[in-house]
Amino acid sequence: MSEDISEIDYLEVMEYSLDPLIIHTDYRILYVNGAAEEFFRTDKEGVVGQSPLDIFKDSSKDAIRKRIQSAYGKPADVIEETVYRTDGTAVEVELYCHPLMIGDTQAIQTYVYDITDKKEREKKQMDMAAEINELSAVLVPLLDDIAVLPIVGTIDEEKARLLFDIIPAKVRKQDVNHVIIDVSGVYTLNQVVTDTLFKITRVLDLLGVRTIITGLRPEMVMSAANQNIDLTSIPTFATVKDALTYMHVNVSS
Repeated sequence: MSEDISEIDYLEVMEYSLDPLIIHTDYRILYVNGAAEEFFRTDKEGVVGQSPLDIFKDSSKDAIRKRIQSAYGKPADVIEETVYRTDGTAVEVELYCHPLMIGDTQAIQTYVYDITDKKEREKKQMDMAAEINELSAVLVPLLDDIAVLPIVGTIDEEKARLLFDIIPAKVRKQDVNHVIIDVSGVYTLNQVVTDTLFKITRVLDLLGVRTIITGLRPEMVMSAANQNIDLTSIPTFATVKDALTYMHVNVSS
């Protein structure tokens, strides 16, 4: 019971695609699938016959027009663009288009991939990297070979990884032998934070750098105890001044 694949209704197959797609020719939309209807918040009747250029910002239309024209000969490279839904909301997308035949008509099939989440992750990563780079630059020298590194904000896994990558290199570059890591600006002491501190102190120890933790607030210590987080292997003090006193550094009052 074989069936000639040419008898399969191509548009019916595309209708069940989870990715939005548009088929158009001569800058006129012939078909959009259900995913595209949902994505653009419209219906087939509202877009069939319209120009595919209408979804783009004016500054992009000339480039998109040339791209569509070139796609009749061969598939176009994937690009990122901003498109607009029928309600006016802008969405960052990846576009991929390639030629196809609909009967005797040469047309273009364009896939639309929503990359909003991807862009948000990239922005978060860039912002975090900038924050970490700024943070790592604030390795404050105190006396000779002693420096203080303040850590602030919320530490998630990505930020923890960046800290682990940057801090040992920064400490080594500044040629210090004692680092006081002050966490008084950290919002929450959780497993991610403590794991990061342990990893950093272990690496610094291998580099011959002694580490002390300061700024642990009572609620952070209680939280650590409730999570069975052991801090006994790292010298900890309430303030940087207490740490310096412990290190026999004369601190004026």
